[in-house]
Amino acid sequence: MPAPLLALEQICKRFGAIVVAERLDLGLGEREALGIIGPNGAGKTTLFGMMSGLPPAQRCALGIGRSFQIPQPFSGLSVFENLVVAAAFGGGRRERDAYESCMAILERCGLAGKANRPAGTLTLLDRKRLELARALASEPAVLLLDEVAGGLTEHECQALIALIGEIKQSGVSIVWIEHVVHALLASIDRLLVLHNGAFIADGDPQAVIRNPQVAEIYMGIEAADA
Repeated sequence: MPAPLLALEQICKRFGAIVVAERLDLGLGEREALGIIGPNGAGKTTLFGMMSGLPPAQRCALGIGRSFQIPQPFSGLSVFENLVVAAAFGGGRRERDAYESCMAILERCGLAGKANRPAGTLTLLDRKRLELARALASEPAVLLLDEVAGGLTEHECQALIALIGEIKQSGVSIVWIEHVVHALLASIDRLLVLHNGAFIADGDPQAVIRNPQVAEIYMGIEAADA
C-alpha cells in the first residue's frame, strides 16, 4: 500500500475528564476524499486542529491547506487581493508571479466577476467560496474543510458540492468535517464517525450511514433489536 499523504497515529487529547481523542489512527490517501461526522461535542473541530496543528506557514509549506467554519477574509482587501496574500505568504510565490493563477482560481470558484469587490461585502456563499479559493491559492496537496456547507440554502449547498467535486477531480485530497450529511455523501469516498473520542465506523459512506450504531448515536434513531 502507498504511504498516506496525511496520517495520525495514536493521537490522544483530553480536556480534564472529557476525552476528545483516544488513540486515534487516521490515514488519507492520494486523491481521496474523506468525510468525518459526529454528534455535537464529539471533538471534530479539535481533531481538525490536531490534523493542521502546525503554524500556518509550516502547514502551507507541507502542502496542507484549510478552511475555517466561520470565514474570516481580510474584509478591507478585495477578493483578488485576498488570494494574492494567500499565494504569496501561503504558497511562497512572488506577488506578481501569482496574479495569473489567482485569477484562474477565482474563475474556477465562481468569483472572477467579483475580483475587485471588498471581501467584507460578499454573501455567505461567496465568503465560503473565497475561503476555499484562498486555501487553493497556497497550492495544497491536502485540503481540510471545516463545515463549509453550514448556513447555506439547498441551492447554495449544491453549488458548493459541485465546486468541491471539481477540486477533488483536480487531484487534491480532501478531509471534510460536516453536519450537512447529504453534502458529504455526494462528495466523499470514505466516511468516518467520531464519538466519545473514538472512530466507531469507517468505510463506504452509504454503508456507514446505514450502520445501526451510527443511526442511534448520530441520527437519533434507535437501533432495532436483532
